[in-house]
Amino acid sequence: MGRLSGKSLVPAIGPIVLFAVWYFVVAAGIVNPVLLPGPGDTLAHLYTIVASGSLLVDLLATARRTVEAFLIAAAIGVPLGVALGSSRPVYRSVEFLIDFFRSTPSSALIPLFLMIFGITDMNKVAIAAFAAVLVILFNSAYGVMNARKQRIMAAKVMGASRFQIFRHVMLLESLPQTFVGLRSGVSMALVIVVVAEMFIGSEQGIGHRIIDAQQVLNVKDMYSSILAAGVLGYAFNVLFMLVEGRLVHWSGK
Repeated sequence: MGRLSGKSLVPAIGPIVLFAVWYFVVAAGIVNPVLLPGPGDTLAHLYTIVASGSLLVDLLATARRTVEAFLIAAAIGVPLGVALGSSRPVYRSVEFLIDFFRSTPSSALIPLFLMIFGITDMNKVAIAAFAAVLVILFNSAYGVMNARKQRIMAAKVMGASRFQIFRHVMLLESLPQTFVGLRSGVSMALVIVVVAEMFIGSEQGIGHRIIDAQQVLNVKDMYSSILAAGVLGYAFNVLFMLVEGRLVHWSGK
């Protein structure tokens, strides 16, 4: 029982260390408290804006845009990645384009998307989907290409057709890598949505709230909003880990 309780406390070590360092930095006067309020004051303000419901409106707006961008990216990236990964020569023929755009900071393309979609919600969703689809496509393709050769050979020896091998061996083998891409994709979508909310006209969203608070030097609200954005990203990550654990329980076996 004691061992189980000890293990359950391990995830709390990181946040405790973070807040301890934060408290020490402020208490020691290393950073001006006007620019960096203490963790206690920040958490108290976070509780206030959560209780008032004002933060929830912005969080839901950001979460909605992130989910929309992710669903678009997954619908395009997974099947396209699987299709490209099933033929190594075909993937190699487009590998430069995938790596080029995957290495290009998506935020640098915001002006291009502004010209195409204007100052609309679709702009934020589109740029986030573009960033996420490349990550998902890349991981899905490599998941198929790196399917274990032993299992493919075993299926061939047992008389399986190419379609059966693709469906029952390569697709299943690719799922762990595909889920890595999906988890990375939703994180990427959230990052780009928040950045877009900061710099593209927006009335709601956690990015809009952060940049507004920074401009009027409302540092408590700014740091509280940053913490809320981190919690939202962590929640998405935990959700995908739970889904992955149920659907890809054979991973690594």
